[in-house]
Amino acid sequence: MFKPRSEEEAIARILDGTTWAEFCDTLKMAGMIMDRDGSPDDAFNRAEGYRYLSRIARAALQTFVEHADPRAPVLQRVVHETAKMGSDNPDNYYQNAAISGAYTYRITGDRGSVHILSFHTQVGHYGQGGGMPPTGKLEARDMVVAPDGSFEIVLSCERPDDAPNWLPMTPETGTLIVRQTFLDRSSEQLASLHIERLDGPGGPTPLTPQALDHGLTTSANLVVGAASLFASWAEGFTAHTNTLPLFDPARSTQFGGDPNITYYHSYWALGPDEALVIEATPPECLHWNFQLNNHWMESLDYRYFKIHVNKHTAAYEDDGSVRIVVAHTDPGHPNWIQTVGHDRGTMCFRWFHADDPPQPQTRVVTMDELSP
Repeated sequence: MFKPRSEEEAIARILDGTTWAEFCDTLKMAGMIMDRDGSPDDAFNRAEGYRYLSRIARAALQTFVEHADPRAPVLQRVVHETAKMGSDNPDNYYQNAAISGAYTYRITGDRGSVHILSFHTQVGHYGQGGGMPPTGKLEARDMVVAPDGSFEIVLSCERPDDAPNWLPMTPETGTLIVRQTFLDRSSEQLASLHIERLDGPGGPTPLTPQALDHGLTTSANLVVGAASLFASWAEGFTAHTNTLPLFDPARSTQFGGDPNITYYHSYWALGPDEALVIEATPPECLHWNFQLNNHWMESLDYRYFKIHVNKHTAAYEDDGSVRIVVAHTDPGHPNWIQTVGHDRGTMCFRWFHADDPPQPQTRVVTMDELSP
């Protein structure tokens, strides 16, 4: 795990340009992901890959240079419509903040009507390596919320006696992740949230050479680390292409996944006249969804294309089961998932709070074999 350099060393590195040179060199090294044996070698997927690296770099700089101070936390959107990683959920509105177990914080806000609202504290971040194991979680359905929708949450290592809602931290906590999960984006209202530090001044602190040295180094490490991690995952998923096996829950949680979700990650690849049919009978659960990603584990563009389906948007069979069809052209099925010019990539099926999550079944068929 990378630790900040001493003040003297950071000043020297800033003055002689070493910090910036190493930042650029590390970003250049991240491009080697394109040369991995398991990476696609066509121009389309390579272009998406380089765009992906630029997106991660943008997100990293926003996180570790602009808003990295846990003494003055800022809730920000790091993963969103044009910055994606790790099979980002199209139903989610993600927010992050830099925090520390050394301090105490308060989140205030209005609950809104979004289907699921959850708060998670985690160790470190992707830029440090070593995973992001959880240190605390809290869901809105377990919170004390006033009749007008207002609430407050205290974040601390020890629960205050007067805190109606408490989000645990540990001394190692470094990140707050908020997930607002929609069933229907067109009708649900996001929660409005604000975070502040309670045990000291909450204003921004002046930039220091040490802070910038650490921020640029960590940003570059994130680009290399996250890109390499998810490239390795994608390559591993090809061993079970066009099926959806259970993803190891412990592995998911270690790297920041929601422990209340059962994940089925895999790879897909289809010829021009092929379709992937996915079938399952949803159990009693808070939510479920399926999504299609590119090779780099970025969700496809859900702003303009139907690349995912969920508990609310799906059409169901008479017996309560659901059939999802991934195909290059419209087969006339209500649960058609568009490939948006891709012939391969990763995919993910999620069950939220399901006691007995079923294994989704898959089969590849020709377009002629699809029944209406």
